[in-house]
Amino acid sequence: MHKGKGMKFVGDSRISSERKSSIPKDYSEYPGRTEAFWPNFLLKEWLAGSVFLVGFLCLTIAHPSPLEGMADPTAAGYIPLPDWYFLFLYELLKYNFASGPYILFGILIIPGLAFGGLLLAPFLDKGPGRRPHQRPIAVGMMLLALTSTIWLTYKSASHVDWEQRAEANKPVPPSEEVNIDKDSDGYAVYESNCMSCHGEDMQGTAGPALIGIDKSADEIATIAREGIGSMPADQFTGSDEELQKLADFIVSVNEK
Repeated sequence: MHKGKGMKFVGDSRISSERKSSIPKDYSEYPGRTEAFWPNFLLKEWLAGSVFLVGFLCLTIAHPSPLEGMADPTAAGYIPLPDWYFLFLYELLKYNFASGPYILFGILIIPGLAFGGLLLAPFLDKGPGRRPHQRPIAVGMMLLALTSTIWLTYKSASHVDWEQRAEANKPVPPSEEVNIDKDSDGYAVYESNCMSCHGEDMQGTAGPALIGIDKSADEIATIAREGIGSMPADQFTGSDEELQKLADFIVSVNEK
């Protein structure tokens, strides 16, 4: 009971009967704290994250990652690549100071220093200001890390023909699998001339798959001698008789 103001009843004496305003406080008098975390700042972060997520989903739908065939340890011509978010580390290991006898620098010390520096940036730059020029250490470390990651990723992926790579190593569905007579004379010629690029089961590695093609024996022989696309000429080094056996063998496999 308040004197002169009548009586006020509340269900619990620990709960104030006075209504509090839900409007966030004005933090403009405090440098670097110009808005309330809830709901102002958190709402903006959620909206920014949602925009990024929608954009990333649209990108994956427009450019899906290609599926490749099963790994073949006998394919010497196939060069494996990591996922795109590890390409910068893959490129780093190509430099002399991060490979060979210095491999520990490439896989542990340099990445550890880089990620450790980003974790320590907030503790190294404790200024109250939020503008970039007021936080030179944190901003400088972030720009260095971002520039290095983008450059190494670009260098690692710039020379790769992704469409040709996906086409050369397509997965073969079980319904399209064929039985290859590896005891035939044509397979022996294939093994000595073509296996390094087209794989043991003709499913393709560095070169395209030779299963499911619709070419005649003469066309196959011409390609073996003169090349096609990224395949250079004179890859086949056998005799004309061996070339005919090879062409007939490839045609017979695709007729089954």
